[in-house]
Amino acid sequence: MSLQSHGSMAGKVARVTLAFWIIKIVATTLGETGGDALSMPPINLGYDIATAIFLAFFVVTVIAQVAAKKYHPALYWSVIVATTTLGTTVADKLTREVLGTEENAAYGLAALALFVGLVIVLIGWHFATGSISINKITTKKSEVFYWLAILVSNTLGTALGDWLADTSGFGFERGALVFGGAIAVIGGFYLFTKLSRPILFWSAFILTRPLGATVGDLITKPFKDGGLNLSRPGASVVILLAMIPLIAFWARKPEAPEDFEA
Repeated sequence: MSLQSHGSMAGKVARVTLAFWIIKIVATTLGETGGDALSMPPINLGYDIATAIFLAFFVVTVIAQVAAKKYHPALYWSVIVATTTLGTTVADKLTREVLGTEENAAYGLAALALFVGLVIVLIGWHFATGSISINKITTKKSEVFYWLAILVSNTLGTALGDWLADTSGFGFERGALVFGGAIAVIGGFYLFTKLSRPILFWSAFILTRPLGATVGDLITKPFKDGGLNLSRPGASVVILLAMIPLIAFWARKPEAPEDFEA
């Protein structure tokens, strides 16, 4: 496989390299702290208003991304952040208000419903375009399905992260280790088996979200809950400032490491 830039006219989305996964995990952590910053104290707008704000941010950025003629790193990662923040508030709204069941059951039901939703999106994508490979995103139709799958998978990942770390007794540190270990296992399948590359990609993509969510919670939750007790807005600003140079560094490179098959 030839070396290619981190983004290209052919795909118009970020290439799946090691840089992609690093930035994705940082982006999901920002999504957790940023989503909670608006919906919870100290800003405390509530889930409805915060979701409306993040939905507007997602709609504006994804329309700009789909309309763009080529890959723009800042725009692409803005949409990713939009899906992670929106996914955070949507998942929290579902599990804490809409379902109205015992907390553990609510997280489980939300995760199951979102998993079914993701499967439906992927099946629809395959039916409409013949592939769910992100290396074959060459039309607006396939890109719309791509972003829809990312939004649902990030929402699913939020529910999974909260289910394991916040309600099952695992805690944030052990939750992060579990999801990190699961991603490592998928990496092993990628390296040493011939399992479907798109399925492995989406499995890893889903799991980076709860990994980022548990890390984000670890940073911002009170000491008594096993967190570091940093403010959500402050942590979000720090994570954003760390993410910007990562995008700038890898995006300016004329050549990127060999792409992962996806």
